[in-house]
Amino acid sequence: MRRNKPFGIDIAKNQSDIIAAIDQHVNGLAWPKNPDQTHETYWTYDIGCNTDVALHVKHADYLQLFDYFKSSEKAFGSFATKRVNLKLLDYDPNNKLRIRFSIMPETFRQILEPGTSSILERLDAVQLFIKAGWEVHLNYSPVIAYNQSSQQYEELFRLVDHKVPDQYKDRVKAEVIFLTHNEKMHLYNVQQGHEAIEQLLWQPQFQEIKQSGYGGEVLRYRYDIKAQMIRKFKQLHQAIIPWNTIRYIF
Repeated sequence: MRRNKPFGIDIAKNQSDIIAAIDQHVNGLAWPKNPDQTHETYWTYDIGCNTDVALHVKHADYLQLFDYFKSSEKAFGSFATKRVNLKLLDYDPNNKLRIRFSIMPETFRQILEPGTSSILERLDAVQLFIKAGWEVHLNYSPVIAYNQSSQQYEELFRLVDHKVPDQYKDRVKAEVIFLTHNEKMHLYNVQQGHEAIEQLLWQPQFQEIKQSGYGGEVLRYRYDIKAQMIRKFKQLHQAIIPWNTIRYIF
């Protein structure tokens, strides 16, 4: 994430150490696990919190990590991605790995995520990955309130409804994360001439400072405004794609 590493990327090469740490951790947790928003049965580990596994699998032996989750009786792996890597279809995780395709209105993606897979490509990949043995969810992130965004999200929901085959709709769940930003990244984007990006992200009249879980300060939509945004998002989502169960929204 650029807010954590402005330049370059870090790739984890110590897969054996990571596997050992996960295994030690999961074996210290209660079993069987009570169902929760992450999974009905397994303890879930996000292996892509600060990297795009689908893209960076070419740099590191993630298949070793995939194999661990595939064989584990307690642990389940999950990662979000903005890339459709069709090479991953050659790996059968036996539904022990979850790939979460990040989606937003395509007009936003073209501004905020240039060089990534289009929203249409990501949605087309949903059924391909389910057929290949992956659990597939949709990651609505970041949700952006900007001018005609309600209309754009309505169009997005209708596209989701069209692209996900009926036989898989009960298996595709969702997570919803509203935009957070920070002044450091705002200044960086301005210096780089990314005015279009900041028109979407920097709206201080609607935002407030919050201390993040990582210790830094972030800008998020004001609490009172965000409560209204969440309510409207859920109402629109429920009206068009009620089958796409929201696991969590914040």
